[in-house]
Amino acid sequence: MKGIIGRKLGMTTIYDDNGAAIVVTVVEAGPCTVTEIKNLERDGYSALQLGYGFVNEKHLKKPQIGKFKKTNIEPKKYLREFRIEDISNYTLGQELKADVFEKGDYIDVSALSKGKGFSGVMKRHNYHGGPMSHGSNFRRRAGSIGSNTYPARVWKGKGMPGHMGDSKVTIQSLRVIEIRSEDNLIMISGAIPGAVNGIVKLTVAMKKKNKKITQAG
Repeated sequence: MKGIIGRKLGMTTIYDDNGAAIVVTVVEAGPCTVTEIKNLERDGYSALQLGYGFVNEKHLKKPQIGKFKKTNIEPKKYLREFRIEDISNYTLGQELKADVFEKGDYIDVSALSKGKGFSGVMKRHNYHGGPMSHGSNFRRRAGSIGSNTYPARVWKGKGMPGHMGDSKVTIQSLRVIEIRSEDNLIMISGAIPGAVNGIVKLTVAMKKKNKKITQAG
């Protein structure tokens, strides 16, 4: 499974060869550095650890600094792991850029969603709510959360008010519309999770076969 770490820059509109408008999210993908290579013999599975973004050593802990010095790699702010079957084509310190993907590839995008603070059940779980007429004391409340004599407890997973957003979200099977390798930019169809400048993880789509396209649409 190939993948890369990137940074969400924002959304825009581009046009295909037929003049059709396509809404895309622009991601600065890489350059990423291979900071660790895991293999079956030592770790029980094969994977690549990629690093992205500059960070000053004073912001790292001593074990982290020691790891980068041992491999003689410049410290990276963000580290992500990618499972991969064949690691023979990769070396420590190797640099990966946006061209790991091609136009027409389908990818999965993972990131932290925007945090929305403390929210009620109507906003958080799309509950219908109560009557909004005069005299109603129900309005936007959650309503009864209990059960009957059995099981005499609140069912696990019951939707309640609480912290909304700021959690890992994965959007699957988004298409790569355009790649600008010289600028390390990937144009992805539609919206992806997270705020502008948020860190995203791009991987090959798990549920859709990649098909090359000659034009968007």
